[in-house]
Amino acid sequence: YSTSYRKPKDTRTWGERVRRQHEHWKDLMPSIIEAYLAWRYPSPSAQTSSPNPLASDDNPEDIEIAVVDIYDLLRTKTIPAPAERSVAEALVSAGYLCSTPIKPRLAISLQTLELLRCVRLFKPSFSIEAFAKLVCHYYCLPYRRTYRNALSDAFDIYLAILRAIDKRVLGALGRDTPDWRVLNACPACCYKLRDEPERPFSRMYCMDGNNSLKRMRPLGGRKIGDARVFEESDYFLPQSFADRFANEVRSRPQQNSGAGMASSDMMDIDDPPPLAPQSEGDPTDGAGGVDSLCTKNWKAAQSDEKKRSWDIFEETGIFASACRHGLILWLVDMVRSGELARYPLAIVAKVLDVLGERMIGGYDVGCSFLSTVQHSSLGPRFAELHSRLCVNSFHGYSHDYSCQVNFHPTFIKGMGIEDLETMERIFSSSNQLASVIRYATAYRRRVLIDLFFQQWDIEKYLNLGKMLFDNYHQALDIIKELEIVVTEGMKSLGVTAADLERFAAEERAYLGLLGKETPEDLHEIAYVETLQEYRSLARTNRRFFAIDTTTGTATAEISFMPPQSGPTDYDKETARTRKLETATNKILTDRKYLENRKRELTLQVADFEVLLGVSTTWQPSDPAYIRVAKYIATRKYQQALSNLQRLIVQRLFELHKLNLAQTGYRMRRNIAKNMQTRSRAIWNAIATYNTAAAALDPPRPKVDWETVSHYQFLEEFDLLNETRADVRDKPWAQPAVRELARVSHRLAGARDELVQVHIEARRVHTSIRDEDLHLGLLLSRLMRQRDPIHGAVLDYATRRRAANAHVLMWLKKLYQLPQFGGDPTPGTRISSPEVACIDHTDVGVESIPQPLTEASEDEERQTEMHVGDDDEDEDVQDQLTMLSEFIGNLTV
Repeated sequence: YSTSYRKPKDTRTWGERVRRQHEHWKDLMPSIIEAYLAWRYPSPSAQTSSPNPLASDDNPEDIEIAVVDIYDLLRTKTIPAPAERSVAEALVSAGYLCSTPIKPRLAISLQTLELLRCVRLFKPSFSIEAFAKLVCHYYCLPYRRTYRNALSDAFDIYLAILRAIDKRVLGALGRDTPDWRVLNACPACCYKLRDEPERPFSRMYCMDGNNSLKRMRPLGGRKIGDARVFEESDYFLPQSFADRFANEVRSRPQQNSGAGMASSDMMDIDDPPPLAPQSEGDPTDGAGGVDSLCTKNWKAAQSDEKKRSWDIFEETGIFASACRHGLILWLVDMVRSGELARYPLAIVAKVLDVLGERMIGGYDVGCSFLSTVQHSSLGPRFAELHSRLCVNSFHGYSHDYSCQVNFHPTFIKGMGIEDLETMERIFSSSNQLASVIRYATAYRRRVLIDLFFQQWDIEKYLNLGKMLFDNYHQALDIIKELEIVVTEGMKSLGVTAADLERFAAEERAYLGLLGKETPEDLHEIAYVETLQEYRSLARTNRRFFAIDTTTGTATAEISFMPPQSGPTDYDKETARTRKLETATNKILTDRKYLENRKRELTLQVADFEVLLGVSTTWQPSDPAYIRVAKYIATRKYQQALSNLQRLIVQRLFELHKLNLAQTGYRMRRNIAKNMQTRSRAIWNAIATYNTAAAALDPPRPKVDWETVSHYQFLEEFDLLNETRADVRDKPWAQPAVRELARVSHRLAGARDELVQVHIEARRVHTSIRDEDLHLGLLLSRLMRQRDPIHGAVLDYATRRRAANAHVLMWLKKLYQLPQFGGDPTPGTRISSPEVACIDHTDVGVESIPQPLTEASEDEERQTEMHVGDDDEDEDVQDQLTMLSEFIGNLTV
């Protein structure tokens, strides 16, 4: 048998070829999986008794096929006749995988495909084309696209084989039930023990959208040849599930930054025009009413994305969620849209259905999204399960201070020192996939994303012990630094912890009423503004209709050209006539407008006086008129201050993004350009602010560019916003008390983090002990039953035990800290389905391995040698954390 034959002309379309090839592979997959297991995990008896399948004599029925093997660089291979088996199955038994199941001409070694898989696990941006060029380089061949296509097709089948085997392994482990991964993958979150203290929140999670993992849609109305759908991942939520929430939130047009702020000087010149109403809204549109400053800042940050045309993309990114330890919960594809409300609503719905009560989720616009959830179909169940939403630490500093005291993690009891900025770290890594999936098919895009997040979860689990150790160590450092500061501060200021709690409650109540105006206030403001316009119009009227006492003519009298004698220049005279006609028409138009406007204002004044019950028209010297006029000046000042705050917040975020790792050159250039534009907008905002500040009584101090460009104490904006009620005499408004309250919140969070780590460390320790027992019992049973899946389970157990040893090494370091106050012994899980599903009577005690309760000395030495490397690998995460803490120290 030979694979050398003349290739006939293929008249089938690409879609037909892909569909038929997929159907052939589907029929052969069960036998190929068994062949792979026999090749990858051969039994000892097969290794000793079976002859080498490649050592047979010449047989005309044998298969000679071109091969690719980067390890031995063979070009052809002779495979024994498949007998009753298919050619594809015979190749897999020999360690090769063909790219097509019918009449293959090329086969790639399984070791080569495994090398490609491992490279892509740790370097997601490494493309198959690059690997094909590498293979061609080793084979001393010019690169041809045929090799890339063959590698890509074979790699798809290889991953399908591994997924099927992983599914069987999970089935043997008892981990194939719906939502098992979400409920058990992170033992620090899920492995609840008996007699552990009750916490305010049973689990913390975070969610956010990212538009890097986009995929181009076919242009020109072309059909996609590869119509396969990847539905084997338990990360992705079905699109139909997210579509259930498509009509729950209606879009609202963007609002101006404040009433009376229509001047172009007050608007950021980089802002887009208000969007036209759309059928579906974003996560901030569900509450209704006037947008808060938090919502406006978020919409401004999203404006650049809204300017782009999503029509060229099929999937425009993903909306993802993860627990506080970084393990992924669910993903949702964003299809031909930006960050719509349906995507976070779908995540919240799954959280409520699967994770249960007392959940708290972090979202960069969690304050506004909370109202959206409450007004959606999820609202009653959300309240029934006592769920909460908050903002992430770094994003929270762009929100109103009145929002921060209610939604920022620093002010929420039970959150410790958690920042919930996990999604930023995840997206910083997943962005590497963007270059290889932008033009991929929908099937391959999801396959690669699923593969990436599987490896991400493995690495986050491996880092679990170190994360707990680092959090505990950081909390101890905070306590050591701030405990004395708080104690001495309370003594010097004569306040107690109870006083600080009372001050915080008063501040929240004050900020809750900050800037709110009653209908009576608004009516009085409109009445006085109408009177001011009426009097200004009256002065203009007097100027237009004033009579000159010396001449007895009106000062705005229409002019006539004097008669001319002698020669006449008709061009000049025509020009003069036109100028006089223009001036006359303008005077007549202005007079008509002033008369009409005067009648309208007269009617409006009369209406307001009836509405307010005013019997005599207010005069500028009346106390009520003076009070409202003063408040109008204050109101303009508040609007100018809010606009300046918005521009400063955006500038801070752009400065952060400009220096964030893995920000591309084009993005840096665009950000720098936008910062220059925003700087000009800040100059205009400063001028408007100074004008409004000078109109106050007493006037507010002016600001200049040098001061504002370094301004970072954002909460001072809100303290200055309210001038009707003087807060300077309130205890909580004093700088010393505010600083003491800030460090007190930080200290309380650190102490709370210690309690959280005590609980989570014992959960992880117990989970590792129970899992080791479970793996030992299962392996003993599979070996006794000679189950073909035994080798795959053993491979899984070997890697899992190595990871557990690494985690336990960090837990041991945690337990050895002199300040450690938790229980260093494992506990008992409330329910342990894995251990319960093993028949203990079936397995002798001597066959059960000892529980893995401590790491080996080699593991400890290796970890100590590479601590510096671990720190270097986490530079991106450390940069974001350090920046968040830096701004937190300034603004909270």
